[in-house]
Amino acid sequence: MKILILDDEPDIRYLAALGLERFGGMTVREAATADEAIEIARVDVPDVILLDVVMPSADGPAVLERLNEDPATAGLPVIFMTASPAETDIERLLALGAVAVLSKPFDPVTLGDEVRAALGVELPPK
Repeated sequence: MKILILDDEPDIRYLAALGLERFGGMTVREAATADEAIEIARVDVPDVILLDVVMPSADGPAVLERLNEDPATAGLPVIFMTASPAETDIERLLALGAVAVLSKPFDPVTLGDEVRAALGVELPPK
C-alpha cells in the first residue's frame, strides 16, 4: 500500500513514515507543503493520503478541495490527522469527504493498522 503523508512538522512525518513502513509494511512518500503533496499525488498516485488538518500555508480541508478539483487526484482517499479531535470537527471533516480522522499524537506501531481499518482493508495476520 502506498501512502502519502502531508504534515508541516518533520517529526510527525518521520514518526508516521517509520511506523507505516516498519510496522505496517507500507511504502511512504512525504510532503511538507500542499503544492509538494499535490504534485507527488499526481505523479505517484497513492492509495491514501494522511493529511494534517492545521498547517501554516494551507489547511487540510483546503488541500482536500484542491485534490478533488484535479481529475488526476479527485477521489483519492484522505485520512485527516489532528491534534484536537473535537466531535464537531470530526463530523465536519468526514462531511468534506475524508474516510477517517485520526488523533495526534498517534502510536507509530499501530498506525498502519488504523489506516487499514479506516480503508476497510483486512489486517494482516500477526
